[in-house]
Amino acid sequence: MDAYKKILLIDDDIELGKLLRDFLSHHQIDLEIASSGEDGIELLEQHQTSKNSSLDLLILDIMLPGMSGLEVLKKIRKENNIPIIMLTASGEDHDRILGLELGADDYLPKPFNSQELVARIKAILRRSYNNHNASNDKFGDIRISQENRKAYYNDKNLNLTGTEFEILCCLTVSQGKTVSKDKLSQEALGRQFIPYDRSIDTHISNLRAKLKDKGAPNDLIYSKRGIGYALIKD
Repeated sequence: MDAYKKILLIDDDIELGKLLRDFLSHHQIDLEIASSGEDGIELLEQHQTSKNSSLDLLILDIMLPGMSGLEVLKKIRKENNIPIIMLTASGEDHDRILGLELGADDYLPKPFNSQELVARIKAILRRSYNNHNASNDKFGDIRISQENRKAYYNDKNLNLTGTEFEILCCLTVSQGKTVSKDKLSQEALGRQFIPYDRSIDTHISNLRAKLKDKGAPNDLIYSKRGIGYALIKD
């Protein structure tokens, strides 16, 4: 990352926030902190309406007092596609999967290594459709707009998160050929696929739901058991 990035952390652990702010400053990341979901949403809205300040990413703790992290995530995703990394309790698979279903881009279980958090942040922030083959930005009724990072089905905006967009780009570029889960994980999440990790499966499920909502058939994204996914012509 060449320029400073601005990130919002929503977490009631004040000491963790201070430590992360200091650590991330050495990686050209300016961390703003909100200790509750309500305060976090208010800060996000302030940045949205400001002409001189914008947020690049949001880190959201699932376990928050008052308004839960999942409630915050659901509210934000109704009108904002900012990249979101969830912080979850170690071993809480249900919250992790539900968070991904609600639109989180990635997750990191607590306690975590700060270097791993930086790696996740950088992987998400450097994602760009420029890595894909520009000549294959259409497949059937799916069209990818490289310029504004949007995807369409029958010219209807799918309103994808950044991770969903990357996965659909990868499938579109492959033009019907099966793409392995490892490749999808590398392209969309910037990390190797880990067996039993449901992240890619959950993002695919979200993609199917959004495509179906715009009139696509249920089997437009085909699952090749144990290998990966492919698009089929509808």
